[in-house]
Amino acid sequence: MVSLYDRLSYFAGVLLMAVLCVCLETCPARAAQAPVAPLELLVLGSGGPGAGGRAGAGYVLLLDGTPRILLDAGPGTFVRLGEARLDVRNLNIVLLTHLHADHVGELPGFVKARAVAARSDINFDVFGPGTAPSFPSTRQFIDLMFGQHGAFGYLQDFAGTVTFSTTDLDNISSVKTLYSQDGLEIHAIAGHHRDAPAVIYRVDYKGKNITFSGDIDEHGHAALRQIAKGSNLLVFNAPILDPPNSPAALYALHTAPVDIGRISATAAVSSLLLSHLSRDIDESRDAVTRSIGRSYQGPVQFAKDGLRIRL
Repeated sequence: MVSLYDRLSYFAGVLLMAVLCVCLETCPARAAQAPVAPLELLVLGSGGPGAGGRAGAGYVLLLDGTPRILLDAGPGTFVRLGEARLDVRNLNIVLLTHLHADHVGELPGFVKARAVAARSDINFDVFGPGTAPSFPSTRQFIDLMFGQHGAFGYLQDFAGTVTFSTTDLDNISSVKTLYSQDGLEIHAIAGHHRDAPAVIYRVDYKGKNITFSGDIDEHGHAALRQIAKGSNLLVFNAPILDPPNSPAALYALHTAPVDIGRISATAAVSSLLLSHLSRDIDESRDAVTRSIGRSYQGPVQFAKDGLRIRL
């Protein structure tokens, strides 16, 4: 006669074997499901200038899993970088769309974090807009921040020598290649953000590519369509609603959803990520999606801080 103890021991053994079989079958599969992507986007900041609970504009691009490119660095992005627990020792390319505070306000924090992580000599390749009556050039901006007499000049030798190779992007009315090395290509064309000099960027790597609109008004739409043509992902700054549902002054600075849809369709981009979002956009997502969908039939996603997209 089989005792209760023997029965329980038998069933416990069967259960243990079942669990082991499941683990052996699924663990390798899980590992196989997460290969390193050639090109990956990490959204550090998906918000705009308002204090809406999001970090300001900022992104990191990872190449083969390694963080290499910082695009804009708005308020709050430094905290998001820490939350992502990235190894930033190879983050040495900086792309600035324009010099508004909600796009560059935390650049000193990134420079210091990079210096602390590396504790060796660093050279940053920085690209950004040229000068205008109310704005310094990117070269002047970097000098005002990090030059010998700059506000954060002490960072030049804080944990190793820190230098900057800065390129002002003036008069780029057609697509220009800024960087081409080891399969990485970075292209740019002038955008338009009312009185602020602005730049649109496209990054290509191993057959994958992402275009960043930056803040853009209607005078920059033709340039965006040109550089974004066929992009796997278009990151479009979208802080306003269709007229007349946002303040009139904002239409001289930004692009409405109906035009975002038209541009995305004409450029034949594979997917669209809306970022630089305002509370108005967050509260009207269905209407925004419908407006874009009148012209563009591809997938539309709303950015959030910490979002990662692998291409």
